[in-house]
Amino acid sequence: MRHRIVAERPDGDTLKEWHMVRGDEKQAMCGHDLVEGADEQPDDAWGTDRAHPFCHTCGALYLREVP
Repeated sequence: MRHRIVAERPDGDTLKEWHMVRGDEKQAMCGHDLVEGADEQPDDAWGTDRAHPFCHTCGALYLREVP
């Protein structure tokens, strides 16, 4: 399954955290609703400084799905 990392920016500017999303879903793995057109990164950015801060719940679920 393809995953992607999507930014959460509550005020439209400041990054709160990154979330993991399955495929083309509109909701993060943790259940958080995401804004259409938000910044994205490929899933290989998980665990790097590029994807910091990262949602703890999304990270835990992602680790259980990816070998």
